[in-house]
Amino acid sequence: MAKERRRAVLELLQRPGNARCADCGAPDPDWASYTLGVFICLSCSGIHRNIPQVSKVKSVRLDAWEEAQVEFMASHGNDAARARFESKVPSFYYRPTPSDCQLLREQWIRAKYERQEFIYPEKQEPYSAGYREGFLWKRGRDNGQFLSRKFVLTEREGALKYFNRNDAKEPKAVMKIEHLNATFQPAKIGHPHGLQVTYLKDNSTRNIFIYHEDGKEIVDWFNALRAARFHYLQVAFPGAGDADLVPKLSRNYLKEGYMEKTGPKQTEGFRKRWFTMDDRRLMYFKDPLCGPHPQDAFARGEVFIGSKESGYTVLHGFPPSTQGHHWPHGITIVTPDRKFLFACETESDQREWVAAFQKAVDRPMLPQEYAVEAHFKHKP
Repeated sequence: MAKERRRAVLELLQRPGNARCADCGAPDPDWASYTLGVFICLSCSGIHRNIPQVSKVKSVRLDAWEEAQVEFMASHGNDAARARFESKVPSFYYRPTPSDCQLLREQWIRAKYERQEFIYPEKQEPYSAGYREGFLWKRGRDNGQFLSRKFVLTEREGALKYFNRNDAKEPKAVMKIEHLNATFQPAKIGHPHGLQVTYLKDNSTRNIFIYHEDGKEIVDWFNALRAARFHYLQVAFPGAGDADLVPKLSRNYLKEGYMEKTGPKQTEGFRKRWFTMDDRRLMYFKDPLCGPHPQDAFARGEVFIGSKESGYTVLHGFPPSTQGHHWPHGITIVTPDRKFLFACETESDQREWVAAFQKAVDRPMLPQEYAVEAHFKHKP
């Protein structure tokens, strides 16, 4: 009997909606919540264990199943749960993938099943009201210490602001929603709730690093920033549908890591720098934030990577006479103005960087990207 019940549960996995984790979309889930009636992956099952008042989990293959539990799974399943628990997810709300950090997946699961935010839209006020203020820990530029700072997000002004003192009349920085990006970087920031916010000031990319001890708070901030971007883009691109706008709300970096670089004349030595590829901007810093020196608030330099139609190419290796690099695996980026040379420590690093650059080069440029490119041409 026990074997038959387990086989019956395994057969339920063959139903189309059950072939992926109900929460993060990972393929071949082999755990289940027998109180919610969903099939989930091992990673998400760990989060479900932390909310036992809502969800109780079992292994599909290893645990014993009771008849009533099998029947419950059969009459529910991932599609039915989605129809109920995700019926009112706002377009801008971030739905995590298997590669996202623990925090994003945990807060999505808690929002769905524990707080039921997507059944009762009035619970979405913290990130959909168009205004949000509160205190966040912000990393100081000079000594790397985190200090409590007041942040205000206002869609009406199209900006995220922060203040160095509670009674300050003027903000220390005003970050325009138009150019703002937010991405969770727990390992880099050294806190599981660490968020990196990137914005443009005088056409240079700047970073701030923030966190909140409460996971719900920082994810609410993240989704409030996405909501503000969504509403800004709806006005900026009136003809665009949600499917066009949602991928533009926030983005993870295409690639980050160390490479060596040399200067424009290619006669000086190669220096090791931390590189971040963000859309078409390749930025470099002395160090990642988690290194021995605090990451510079803004990039040491940036390279714009345009499309092949505009005269950009990516080549494996160096020009023949190149000297002074310690790392053997070269990459040359040819732009209309000059060549940029980079050295990678390993062949797999080289392969990954070339793929990231090639992706940018193969993509035709958007009208607004020509303006960014023109600015880069006039940079010192």
